[in-house]
Amino acid sequence: MKMNNSQITVLAIDDEAGVLQQISGVLEGAGYRCHCAHDARSAGEAVHQNIPDLIIADLNLAGHSGLTLCEQLKQQANMAEVPVMYLSAAQVPDIIRRSHAAGGTYYVRKPFDAPVLLELVEKVMLVPHLTA
Repeated sequence: MKMNNSQITVLAIDDEAGVLQQISGVLEGAGYRCHCAHDARSAGEAVHQNIPDLIIADLNLAGHSGLTLCEQLKQQANMAEVPVMYLSAAQVPDIIRRSHAAGGTYYVRKPFDAPVLLELVEKVMLVPHLTA
């Protein structure tokens, strides 16, 4: 099944500008629409303006937990079914379990491999019921 990526909007949330540039470059290069947020406030504003089809969020945002932020975002109207992928450089032993318990579909380690990120995004978008 071939997707029309230009119809898919991804919200990328990371407090590192370079990582946001990488994510948006990879996604936009594959035809996706990508909105970037560098903190909880800008993520909330982005969701208020346009409900994304997918959220890719860092687990550790400056002054905020990416897990908590995404749980809060998903409580807003029309956000409950939006899948979330988490990325992090964290080496915490139970981080993958915790990200899945918080509703994350996939956990990707930083630095991420662009083809792997695209493959996971495609899997999530082809099987939206994969989310917890």
